Amino acid sequence: MSTVLRWQKSTFSGPDDGNACVELATSPAGVHLRESDDPGELLTTTPGPLGAFIRAAKAGEFDHLTP
Repeated sequence: MSTVLRWQKSTFSGPDDGNACVELATSPAGVHLRESDDPGELLTTTPGPLGAFIRAAKAGEFDHLTP
């Protein structure tokens, strides 16, 4: 039996952003993330590591990284 994922877009993504946003869905397997412009590629994690990543991003820990 497969679970139908109910994707949610960030509230920071307005209607003019088109497909430039991150979407989240939850299931018994974990938290799923995808970019709306490439919905076939999924990242699955659990709440703990996702929370740590979000806190680090908000704290600016990745601001020094360059492409």
